[in-house]
Parts: sequence; structure tokens; C-alpha cells
Amino acid sequence: MKKSWFSPGRLAATGLLLLLFAVVAAWIAPADGYQLQLVDPAHPVAPLVRISGHPAKRNQIYFVDVRERDARLLERIVPWIRASGSSLVKAPPISSTLDRRLGQVQMSDSQKVAPYVALKLLGYKPTARSGGVTILAVEPKAPASKVLQPNDVILAVDGTAIRTVAELRAQLARKRPGNQIRLRYRRGNRTQESTLRTIADPTAPKQALVGITASDNLQVKLPVDVSIDAQGIGGPSAGLAFALDILQELGRNVTHGRRVAATGELALDGSVLPIGGVKQKTLGVRRAGVDVFLVPAGENAREARKYADGLRIIPVENVRQALRALATLSPKA
Repeated sequence: MKKSWFSPGRLAATGLLLLLFAVVAAWIAPADGYQLQLVDPAHPVAPLVRISGHPAKRNQIYFVDVRERDARLLERIVPWIRASGSSLVKAPPISSTLDRRLGQVQMSDSQKVAPYVALKLLGYKPTARSGGVTILAVEPKAPASKVLQPNDVILAVDGTAIRTVAELRAQLARKRPGNQIRLRYRRGNRTQESTLRTIADPTAPKQALVGITASDNLQVKLPVDVSIDAQGIGGPSAGLAFALDILQELGRNVTHGRRVAATGELALDGSVLPIGGVKQKTLGVRRAGVDVFLVPAGENAREARKYADGLRIIPVENVRQALRALATLSPKA
């Protein structure tokens, strides 16, 4: 008697083979519109900073970044196969090329703003000039798309002059999604004003956005030659760590013998602004065995505490507050 093709054994084997093919296909196929944020251990800042006339020191200040890559379909469907500490997030509504360019622009600003802020605190007189914030792209579904265009230059928000993207973000941080803002902007040779409704950040629903991608042409003149090698890292969040390292290099006792990690975008006035990827950054600091983690006050600090597991989290609103907090910590055991 011939064995039937539809025997239980063959059906089971065929089913397993089809399941394997499906799993492999889901692993290879991208999860369109989604990214994974991955943990990266905190890195020392000192090797990146060079100050003319001041030999490099082995400081104990660390910055944190977040590695990102496109998510696979299987990683979107099955959470437990994702890398430890990772988060699945929606990809930015812009091309990957523009996203990388934006990250480079943000890092470039950090490399200018951090020494400006640090040197000013030390009594030097650096200068900063900017002609406003230039729009690179406008999200098609955002209310801003009915008013703003690429190459428009934002000059002010609610009557406050805007010189950098960080200052634009600082103004938006005072708003809730759905609130209105009044923009003054330049298009060609004409200056115009419009009122826009803000939208929610898809990765942080409590944060307000306009729905634009922008850069600035900030020019900073420093009385001391400071260079920072970003080593290909993008984004604005290393600004606070850069400033603290420069202060330490130039003789200010910042760390008081502790290993200190810091994250936060810096504005020209020394304000520390919110950043993304707080979960991964907190885990990255823990992996590096750091004692203290300085984090922007508010939602960022609350998120960091969820993953601290004994790590000391210090919320800060500006650089001066960060210095005071570090100076008043109890002595290290």
C-alpha cells in the first residue's frame, strides 16, 4: 500500500517548513515606517575635545547616544525577540537622507553652543550670530503645511527672537500639542506673520511640534580655540556633556571625583532642553558603571528614573544648576 501524501507526518513536516519560511521572510522583510532604538554604553567625552594650549585630561564625564536601525517585520510583531533594552518607534516622516543631514546639523550646533556656554560661564566673551532658523522640510499632514514652505526662515515665536533650532524647541517646550503659536518668518525678501496649531511628537505625545525639519546658520566666535570631534555621531543631546567637559578641562571642578554622565540639548543661554531615547540612554549609563546621570528636568527625568535601578538621576534645567547639583552631592563612599 502506498503511503498517502497527506499523512500526519508529512503534513506536520510541511507545516513546519512553511512556518520556517514565514519566520525567515518576516525576519528579512522591513517593518516599513518603524525603527529600533538600541542601547549603547556611555562614552567618555575627553577623547573628543581638544582645547588649544590645554593638554587633554582623563576626565570622568560621559555622553550617551542611541543607535538606531530600521526594524524588521518580525521584530514589530514579536516584541520579545528585540534586543535587550530596545524600543520600537515610528520612523521620522522624512527621508533617511534628510534625517541623517538633520542629525549632523544638530551635532554641529552642539559643537558650537557647548563651548560658547562653557566659556561664558568662565568669564570669557564669546559671540554668537544667526539669521534665524531655515525650514528644510514641512510634514504634509501638519497644519504648518498650509502656511510654511521649505527655505522659509523663522525669525520669532510669540514675539521671542529665534536664533537656533534649540531656541525654537525651547519655545515649543512651553506648549502642549494643540496649542497655538505665532510665527514671524521671512520668505524671500518679505517678512510675514502667521498663527499655527502645534501637533504631538509621535515618539513623545506630550511634546508639541510644528511639523517642520529645520536647521540654522549659527556662527560662533570663541576667544579660546575649542574643537570637538563628533566621530560620526549625530543629534543634539551631547551638548550638556560637552560643556561640562570643557569646563573641567579649563580648571573648573565639575565631577568632584565622580563618574558623571550627562544628556541634554543646550541653548545659547545655558538652558538644558529635552531629548529623546531616554530609556536607552539610562541603560547605557548603567552599563558604563557611571555614578550620576544628569538629565533634562521634567518628563525626561521621570522616564530616566523608571530605568535607573539605583543609578542617581539628577534633573537639571540649565548648566549652572547642573554644576551646583554636582558640587552639593554627599561625598562618595
